Amino acid sequence: MIRRAAAELLGTAILVYIAVGVATVVISKTDSFAAGVVATALAFGLVLLVLAYVLGPISGCHINPAVTIGAWLSGRIPLVEAAWYWLAQFVGGIVGALVLWGTLSTSPSYSRTTTGLGTDGWGSASHFGINGYGAFLVEVILTAIFVFAVLTATSATANPATAGIVVGLSLTTVHLIGIPLTGTSVNPARSLGPALIVGGQALNQVWLFIVAPLIGGALAAGLHRVLYPRGHIEPLASGELPTPGEEVPE
Repeated sequence: MIRRAAAELLGTAILVYIAVGVATVVISKTDSFAAGVVATALAFGLVLLVLAYVLGPISGCHINPAVTIGAWLSGRIPLVEAAWYWLAQFVGGIVGALVLWGTLSTSPSYSRTTTGLGTDGWGSASHFGINGYGAFLVEVILTAIFVFAVLTATSATANPATAGIVVGLSLTTVHLIGIPLTGTSVNPARSLGPALIVGGQALNQVWLFIVAPLIGGALAAGLHRVLYPRGHIEPLASGELPTPGEEVPE
């Protein structure tokens, strides 16, 4: 369990450092917001794709509390294991954000208050100006789509060789629509770390980006249970991908 939790902590830290780093640097320094959105979406998706194959054999590579709640409610992991994962993921998100902040702070052109740290938000913090209700709905829907894709790509009926590709592209896809609206969380650990460092409005609004993705993950688990019967799911956290078509006994 310690080894799995360490993998989750490391993976979440890497995701935040690289992907949130791209969001911070590219979007704040590019003249084209659209180009920044594409670059950031690709950064999140590609990092997760790589980590899925690197850390997947160890922990299942959740690196996202919403994915973990989906795995737990789908019956793939016990609550105790999920709790370990959640702790590791939130710590990893904070560590990744701290290291990223330390890196960017070495540049004279960086300011924590004006440049930020890739935080999520609504209202004046949203590029599209979406309000809190809209932001909540967006995060629930996008997280549900993403977590459902993760659960399906890692099910016993899926091809384990392509699971990482599906998961990575799913995260890229939800970021393409979500960045202009909320900045895209779909991952409470990814949102909490940067918000703690930036403070102010980002910290006041971060509750939404913790609660909404967890609800979205729970909804995804419910949908997956309906479409994929109990006999077709395997322990996502075990790191052992089943043979396609293999059923796991009750």
